[in-house]
Amino acid sequence: MFSLPHRLLALLQLTRMALVFTAISNGWASMLIHAHITETPLTISYAVAMTLVSIGLYTFGMALNDLIDRRRDSQIAPTRPLPSGRMSVTAAHILCVLLACIAIGAGAWMSSQQAGSWISLLITAWTLVLIMFYDFAGKYLVAPGLISLGLIRFFHATIAAPSLVVPWHAIVLLAHVVVISTLCYGLEGKRPRLTRSHWVLVVGGLFSMIGLLLFLLVERRAVHWDNWAEVLHISDALLYPAAGIAGFIVLAITLRMRHPDPRTAGRNIMLYGLLWLIVYDALFVLGYVGWLYALVIVSLFPIAMLAVQVMRFWSRLLDLSQKPQYQRAR
Repeated sequence: MFSLPHRLLALLQLTRMALVFTAISNGWASMLIHAHITETPLTISYAVAMTLVSIGLYTFGMALNDLIDRRRDSQIAPTRPLPSGRMSVTAAHILCVLLACIAIGAGAWMSSQQAGSWISLLITAWTLVLIMFYDFAGKYLVAPGLISLGLIRFFHATIAAPSLVVPWHAIVLLAHVVVISTLCYGLEGKRPRLTRSHWVLVVGGLFSMIGLLLFLLVERRAVHWDNWAEVLHISDALLYPAAGIAGFIVLAITLRMRHPDPRTAGRNIMLYGLLWLIVYDALFVLGYVGWLYALVIVSLFPIAMLAVQVMRFWSRLLDLSQKPQYQRAR
């Protein structure tokens, strides 16, 4: 029998709760930028709904991923919550359904506050579909799976801002997630092996989607193509996230040089790459909204880092508290 601390830790590990702050940050930044640019009043209920959508979508995807991978994890990661028996498969199924319902319900709540528009609910449902596609099939297809990871972040960032008044925030999240996921996939030596053709498909697909999106936005909004920069809100505010991109490149190179083992380097770059999404959010809010709200967003970074460290310490502590396992000598 497992104790309550073991079961609670299993729940947090299954849902990767320590990194849920990256999703909350994406949602809050998108919401703040949209409200400021469109001069739309921002209510507490709308912020709470966006937070619940972010938590529901992120934790649903993580829990579903472990459910699907439980047989593989029993061989390569037997201490994970499901292979170790700290959480039952039935409980994990119930949890996934509950988390999906939270996301859909919160999406409907957001839509009810948007003057009769149900677009936020539709995007929430579509993001759930993308998550299921990745967990069930995408991660085995290499290029489509890597691109779908970026699209999940992209559409999540559009739930609170479906009109994409400032498209660059969602685009940077899309590109960042696709690039670091592809890079770390190769460094960690995952299978199927990453080939040159995969890189071509990923990079080509990424730039094609971004180009098509920008073209459609300008075509829809601009009276004349001469004012395309104004339509896309290209301004000095973009210098902040541009500096953030440069900063992460330096960080990634530093991590790679510090860890000669590619697998270790890949895991560390992936972790800091996900946490860096909060930095992008704060920098976009700094440029388009203001420094005070940017401070609120960036405060999620140390909280997420602390959560990661606490869960690691908690896991080691519970492992030490277990009775030693002895094997019969042969």
